[in-house]
Formats: sequence, structure tokens, C-alpha cells
Amino acid sequence: MQIVLQIPYIMVFMNPAGIQEYIEKNLKHNLIVNALDGFAFWWGYSFYSPTVILPVFITHFTSNPVVLGLIPFLSTAGYLIPQLFTSRWVEREKVKKRIPVNFGFFLERLPVALFVPATLLFTNSDPKLMTALTICLFAWHSIGAGGILVGWQEMIAKVIPTRVRGRFFGVTNFLGMGGGILGAGIATWMLGAFPFPMGFVWAFALGAGFNLLSWFFLSLTKEPPDPFDKESISLVDYYRTIPTLLRDNPNFVRYIISQVIIAFSGMANGFLIVYAIQHWSLPDAFAASFMVAYTIGQAVANPALGWLADRRGYKLILEISAGLGIAALLVAFLAPNPTWFFAVFFLRGVNASGNYLGSISIAMEFSRPESRPTFIGLANTIPGIAAGVAPLFGGWLALETSYPVIFIVSAVVGFMGFVSLHWAVKEPRFTAKSEISLVN
Repeated sequence: MQIVLQIPYIMVFMNPAGIQEYIEKNLKHNLIVNALDGFAFWWGYSFYSPTVILPVFITHFTSNPVVLGLIPFLSTAGYLIPQLFTSRWVEREKVKKRIPVNFGFFLERLPVALFVPATLLFTNSDPKLMTALTICLFAWHSIGAGGILVGWQEMIAKVIPTRVRGRFFGVTNFLGMGGGILGAGIATWMLGAFPFPMGFVWAFALGAGFNLLSWFFLSLTKEPPDPFDKESISLVDYYRTIPTLLRDNPNFVRYIISQVIIAFSGMANGFLIVYAIQHWSLPDAFAASFMVAYTIGQAVANPALGWLADRRGYKLILEISAGLGIAALLVAFLAPNPTWFFAVFFLRGVNASGNYLGSISIAMEFSRPESRPTFIGLANTIPGIAAGVAPLFGGWLALETSYPVIFIVSAVVGFMGFVSLHWAVKEPRFTAKSEISLVN
């Protein structure tokens, strides 16, 4: 039966016009199911956020800045670095959905569920083991997410046309952040209402549940196969093509350089919550409430930035994001009391929203569809190396100096990245039309 069903499927979609017709016919369906995917994902993410929840959790076991820096290290490097190494796999896969659905269940979703039994079994009996398990499970989740992300981005690029993509991401993330605000509020209540570690057990359980619901909605996406066959080349030959690709795309190279600088400026982001907890001896529930401010920032920003991106391009979104990231660091440096950190995390939420929307979308507009996974991989992996080194460097700098020093150093580096992005990079949407042919 499976073979019988596949034959007409392949015959219909070998025609590019048929593929475009299928995409337009199923656009409403794909917008809905992928919006529901984003809604459920971000709602669940608020219960195990590496920005607030996981750092609050792990500070129960250690105060070492280098160990604490592993959480932001994994949330960036683990997420970004694997992408170039999976881009060849994505290019050769005709139906991209198989990667985030079939492989994503085990690589990205399963480790979140395992936080629940690990926390129940080892938090009180073996805190050192729980520290190691927290790092290992989050590494599994982050690296797994990075491994399947190019496939997910390429699937979205196929089934959601450019003309509505910015609004799609904006509305989807707005809905997700709405759920995230509720989730952050529930997590804050749980951490105050239940004795440690049961508040975290319930938070991780809800996070895992919404994470699996997100996966279910994602699996409902209707995606046609690629109309072209990618030439099969060896892995060595594939990587040999990258220097030529970079030489032929100088604007893309300048974009990557700007993102490397901005990524390195993230050395302080993972230590904002740690500084607030240690400097003012904050209880878990108060510290977790910063997640509400962070998520409100994302919710407010997403629809506005999505609307702006459809009209002005994603480069402007990344510039706004970089500027607000610098502002958050300066407010943290000047904060006389912990209430100022609600503004810090609000700004960080807007910053994260713009960076996410801009970075996952702008790479799609630098290349032709058949080479797009490689461009996406390069745009994420190379800055990902800097993003991975940054919190480790920040942890070392904290040991040698103090957290406020990291905030100022990060702000200065962030300003350098903003200057590079604003004056050296051209918006690819408005230059690509004369250089490349985009089918979407």
C-alpha cells in the first residue's frame, strides 16, 4: 500500500509548477499547524528555559562561574555549531520534514522528558551526579536541536513563501510567547509553592508535555519533495566547495563576520540571572519571575518585528536586536536593586526575539534553494563557535574580575558587532534579485 501511494505523489510533484500549486493549496494548513507547533514549543520551553529556569536550578548545586557558563555555552554552541555538519544531509533529503520529525523526536524531544525522572531520583541523593546529568541532558537536547534545525528551516522555507514568512514567524512566536508568559507565571508559582526539588519536577514535566505536543503539530506539515536531485558528492569534496562559495558571496561573508562579533558579545547573557541571585540573595520564585518579563519582551516584539521584517528585511531586525542587547547590559550594570532586572530581562526578551527571527530567516535569502542548507549551516555554525567560546570566556573573566566587568566588556563588543552589521552588510533581499533567482 505504501508503494502504491508513493507513485502518484512522486509523479505529481516532479513538475515545479505542480509543487508551487501544492504549496499554495496547503499554505493555510501549514501556517496553522506550524503556528501551533511554535505555540506549544515556546510554551513548553518556558518551563526549562536556559535563560532563567535551568540556571536557577543548577545554582542549588554549584556557584562556580565556569560550570554555570556551560548552560549558556550549550544553549548557543550546542544549538548552532552542528548545523554546517548536517547541511549536506539536508540538501540530499528530498522531504526535509523527515529530519525534524523522525530524528528530532530522539535527538531533541526525548532528553527534555528525561529531566523529570533524573530530578526525582538524584537531586537529593547525589547532587554532583544531578549537576552532571543536567549538563548532559541539556547538551543532548541542544546538540540534537542544532542537528535537526537546518532541516526544519529548509522545510519552512519550502512550505511558507517569503511574502508571508516574516508575519508567520512574528505571529507564531507571539502566540508562543503568550503561552510562555503563562508558563513562566506557572513555573514561578510552582517554585514558590512546592519544596525543592518538586517545583522543578513539575516544571520539567509540563515542559516535556508541551514539547511532545509541539512535535505532534510539526508532524502534520504537508511538504512536497524537492523537484531537483542534488548531485551526490563525497563529504570531503562537499567541504572543499565552501571556500569558493564564500569567495563568490562577499556580502554573506561580511554578514557572518558581524554575527561572529555579536555572538561573542553574548558572553554575559547567561550570567545575568546568576549575578542577580548571588548579589541580592534572591529566592527561587523571585528569580524565576524574571522569566515572565523576558517572555513578555518576546511576545511584544514578535508581531511588530515580523511585520517590519516583511517590509524592510531581516538586517534591520538584527540591528534592532543588537542595540537592545547592549541596552540590557548597561541597565544590568547600573541596577541599584533587583527590580531593575525586570527591565533587563524584558530587553533581553526583545533582543532574543529579534535575533531568532532575523538569524533564522536572513540566511534563507542569501542563496538559491538548492544551496540554501549550506548557507544556513554556515550562517549558524561559524557564529556558533564564537557563541560557544563566549560564555566560557565570560566565566573565566568573572573569576578574575566580577560580573559587572563582563557586562561592560560584552556591551563594547556588541557595539562593535552592530557597527559591522550596519555599515558593512547589505540587505540581501534587495540585492539578491539581481544576483540569484529565488523560487519562493
